[in-house]
Amino acid sequence: MIALAVLFAVLGAVSNAVGTVFQRKAAATVARGGGLRLLLALMRRPAWSVGIAGVVGAAVFQALALVNGPMALVQPLFILELPFVLLVAGPVMHRRLSAEGWRAVGGVVAGLALLLVSAAPSGTRGQASMERWIPVLAVTLGAMAGALVLARSSSSPLFRAAALAAAAAVGNALTAALMKSATGRLADAGLPAFLTTWQTYGFALTGVAALLLLENALQAGPLVASQPALTIGDASVSLLLGVTLFDESVRTGWWLLPEAIGALLILWGVLRLTRVVPQLADVMR
Repeated sequence: MIALAVLFAVLGAVSNAVGTVFQRKAAATVARGGGLRLLLALMRRPAWSVGIAGVVGAAVFQALALVNGPMALVQPLFILELPFVLLVAGPVMHRRLSAEGWRAVGGVVAGLALLLVSAAPSGTRGQASMERWIPVLAVTLGAMAGALVLARSSSSPLFRAAALAAAAAVGNALTAALMKSATGRLADAGLPAFLTTWQTYGFALTGVAALLLLENALQAGPLVASQPALTIGDASVSLLLGVTLFDESVRTGWWLLPEAIGALLILWGVLRLTRVVPQLADVMR
């Protein structure tokens, strides 16, 4: 089951990267603007269709991964989307990755491997009681609202981008938790149970909210401010929600030292990627 969860999570990261790159490629071929006219123009681009297929595939793979393994394992693996974006963007957008960029990718991958091997997430349940969901919803939705208020009250582009990205990270983690619960219903009781459980509609709403927050974060300031908050925040909050809601466990004690080193390696790699790799800024915008 764990092996399947890892496989589906990695496939989800690859699929999401493909979706991001091809949507960006399609958007670059149409005039700037918004609304229905933009959507109709994009629908005529084959690259946009490939991008949408990638996004849909990523959602399916994420759901399969969450059904088969701990949320504390699955969500951090989606950090791999960053290096996969660069690997896909190279041939698609005709750009080469520099040696420094490759070192940054190596740092992200090595840090993620060290973090997950040290933490060794294990044990999970398909459902959580309402006694657990109520405080989790209060804290996560409150944190998202608080970050949004802080972002609006600040005039600093760096702070606004970081605050909005942090809110998006919490939203992504909450979406994953709701999706795990909803897909668990689907696996256990079939489609009627999936369509009648509140978590199904919850993850749809929080997913849209997280996407809108991310778009605002990318517009508010540079990627160097938003991407670290999004990457580290999603993985951290997902781990906490996995432990709180689904009785997942991670190793503590002296294992916290290599876990912290792994997290710092990921942070270093993400920061380097956003600073030295122009493809990432172009594709993620």
